[in-house]
Amino acid sequence: VSEKVNNFPPLPKFIPLKPCFYQNFADEIPIDHQTLVRRIYHLWIFYCITLGVNLIACLAWWIAGGSGANFGLALLWLLAFSPCGYVCWFRPVYKAFRSDSSFNFMAFFFVFGAQFVLTVIQAVGIGGWGACGWLAAVTFFGTSVGAAVIMLIPAIMFTFSALVMLVCLLRVHRLYRGGGGSFQKAQDEWQTGSWRDPPSREAQFSNFSGNSLPEYPTVPNYPPGGRWP
Repeated sequence: VSEKVNNFPPLPKFIPLKPCFYQNFADEIPIDHQTLVRRIYHLWIFYCITLGVNLIACLAWWIAGGSGANFGLALLWLLAFSPCGYVCWFRPVYKAFRSDSSFNFMAFFFVFGAQFVLTVIQAVGIGGWGACGWLAAVTFFGTSVGAAVIMLIPAIMFTFSALVMLVCLLRVHRLYRGGGGSFQKAQDEWQTGSWRDPPSREAQFSNFSGNSLPEYPTVPNYPPGGRWP
């Protein structure tokens, strides 16, 4: 088996940094669930784009007479949530499907659930949160129509992100429970320390010696198909 070289993020060669993660949907994710994991990955990309659009909208908001604090918070959300979203909720669900890790499933449910709640708050657009949601955009029409129209764009994108997050959360939970997952299994992984670097399915299949047949790993009996609920 060839050595796996980190390939994400795909940095240009002139940058003196190397990728931090190895990511290969075709080789590491079961074929029945590759579509779902890819969609969660694309959701992360879309949310990062939404944060960038929100930053531009907050700048228009500030120029038209809004608070500069919103622009500062929008910049903070973009710089913080873009990498943290990948590390804290996409990587756990990727590793969970890669190696049937209950601990990573639980980590995904906890962090992604918090991300969903935050995205709903951003879509609402409470003042002083650095998010151009519906409330902020609609109430600003009386001050500047042009800026308010720009602010509506991230409001729509935040709303779409929240809806897709809810669908993904329900979909992954249904697959996990359908495969026999439980909180007890996550506790067992924590106690044994196997959550730190769970082996891939390929490694589990190749982990045998002698003349005996390999002891195949327990593969979760997830419901087939990648259809959305």
